[in-house]
Amino acid sequence: MLRGRLGAAVAPIVLSLVVAAQLAIAPAHAALFDDDEARKRIELLKSRVDQLETSLSGRLGALEATVKSQGLVELLHDVEQIKADIAKLRGQYEVLTYELEQAQKRQRDLYLDLDGRLRKLEAGAGAAPAAAAPSGPPPAAEGAPAPTPGAAAPSGTQSRTLAGAADVVTEQRAYDAALDQFKNGSYSAAIASFQTFARANPKSPLAPSALYWAGNAQYTLKDFRSAIATQRQLIGTYPDSQKVPDAMLNIASCLTELGDNAGARRTLEEIVAKYPTSEASGKARQRLGRR
Repeated sequence: MLRGRLGAAVAPIVLSLVVAAQLAIAPAHAALFDDDEARKRIELLKSRVDQLETSLSGRLGALEATVKSQGLVELLHDVEQIKADIAKLRGQYEVLTYELEQAQKRQRDLYLDLDGRLRKLEAGAGAAPAAAAPSGPPPAAEGAPAPTPGAAAPSGTQSRTLAGAADVVTEQRAYDAALDQFKNGSYSAAIASFQTFARANPKSPLAPSALYWAGNAQYTLKDFRSAIATQRQLIGTYPDSQKVPDAMLNIASCLTELGDNAGARRTLEEIVAKYPTSEASGKARQRLGRR
């Protein structure tokens, strides 16, 4: 009986505890349910990011494959190489054109020079028979060898003519050797050879060209100040030379490389003003138009 009463008394308490426990467990289930939803959403977002990354990787791979298949990188490299080759060919073309012009001019000058010397020789030979000559050979000095019959000593004019022709040939060979060094890319050697030629042959018609090409070689070696000094030496020493406009154009290029754009522009304007019909003037106008 006592047990029945105790059971009846305890039953409500147990029931209350069970209800309380269920009420306490309910929020925990709700919390667990919220965490699961968040986790599911995170997993879904991560899955989408992975899919997007995979898609982008596939697209990049396809793009790289396309670039490699079409050889665009190699093509760009080839284009740059072609540009460099064209610039080099332009320089060689200018050298060859100048060399051809100078060769033609030298041929004309040499022809005229030889023709003039031959005319002098002919005039001297024609005047010799008209001069009175002794009936017999002069008596030989004591101890001197007897003159050979039919032999004639060369006149002073003939000796000078032969010596002058030999000098022209020697100068031409020295100049051509220096120009070959320039064309072969031996710029330092060409500078020394041209400057030596100009010092040794200051009156040679090739001396202005030697100074011009020495300055041009210095410009190629990026020794711009020395190039300016050499070209100004040409202008000051040979102010009437046809190479003066080209020397001034080279000076303008050097000033541009040194950052003196105002000085370069003044030099170009001076070329146009003083030498309007020269080829250098046309190039100067083009440069002024681009500024």
